[in-house]
Amino acid sequence: MISIMNRVQLKRSKILRMAFASSDMDGKGETFLLRALKIAAVVALYWFISITMVFLNNYLLDSKNLDAPLFVTFYQCLVTVVLCYGMHVLSHLCPGVIDFPSVKFDPKVSREVLPLSIVFIGMITFNNLCLKHVGVAFYTVGRSLSTVFNVLLSYIILKQTTSLYAIICCCVILGGFWLGVDQEGVAGSLSWMGVFFGVLASACVSLNAIFTKRAMPAVDGNIWKLSFYNNINACILFIPLILVFDEISHLAKFSRLGDPKFWGMMTLGGVFGFAIGYVTGLQIKFTSPLTHNVSGTAKACAQTVIAVVYNHSSKSFLWWTSNLMVLGGSSAYTWVKGMEMKKVQVPQEESKQKLLDEKSDERV
Repeated sequence: MISIMNRVQLKRSKILRMAFASSDMDGKGETFLLRALKIAAVVALYWFISITMVFLNNYLLDSKNLDAPLFVTFYQCLVTVVLCYGMHVLSHLCPGVIDFPSVKFDPKVSREVLPLSIVFIGMITFNNLCLKHVGVAFYTVGRSLSTVFNVLLSYIILKQTTSLYAIICCCVILGGFWLGVDQEGVAGSLSWMGVFFGVLASACVSLNAIFTKRAMPAVDGNIWKLSFYNNINACILFIPLILVFDEISHLAKFSRLGDPKFWGMMTLGGVFGFAIGYVTGLQIKFTSPLTHNVSGTAKACAQTVIAVVYNHSSKSFLWWTSNLMVLGGSSAYTWVKGMEMKKVQVPQEESKQKLLDEKSDERV
């Protein structure tokens, strides 16, 4: 009896050791617990930087004294360019510590990236203008049509068809969007300008994804090089836009133009804009693209709740329903696309295995 109990205890301890000391997929010998903690830390970092960046941009753009959203966006792009070059220099000074690609400016590459940069300018400008007019609480719904535009533009530009389940998910998102707009109108806080800019931002987000795929070969598939050229082009293109919309006169009248705190907040916004690209890649690396999308949806939900609590707002049941429809539809779409990708991958893996088996038979 004692020996049986000892064997059971040994088996249990063996299972626990396997759970907490199993090696990861990369073969680095990391324990399960350590890897879980790393993933939790990366996801938490992504949430913190993403949510903070939204609130920070809302603070900068909601200023009653400064009506210069293009200049704010231009400055953040400039900070990103400086940080990219700074990381490039540090990677040469500390090659074993910092790994960053060479970002020397090449006019030819800049021209090849230019179509993407035009879409990129539209994306970040309309995104910030939406945030300026609707605030953080309605921002998730106001910018919720990216998935719908993904389906629409993929069909128009790339001739890619979409499954019935994915279209149903898009219909749920559209329903949530219209319900959210209706409830904002009932509450008396609806900004049609904000909704308009949100729709344009959603369209540009989808176009940005399509044009990014086309521009990647020009930068050897490196996302940091793409960010460097994208932001340089954006800085150049923003200058005439700032002049055309007469934002220089608004800056001249701004009372806090010499305030270090204002420039500190502006720079911090640029730093967070640079960091979001890094932590997004980090989260995808430690989890998966599917998990990243789910995390982004959950983050949007938390962001909305924080904004409502912070502003001491009172929202109706239907207003919350609109947010749940948008977030639920987005999550369901992510799940559907993930399942479809698996169905495509399985036959490919089976055909590869069949080919390997045939080759091994030939050797025999």
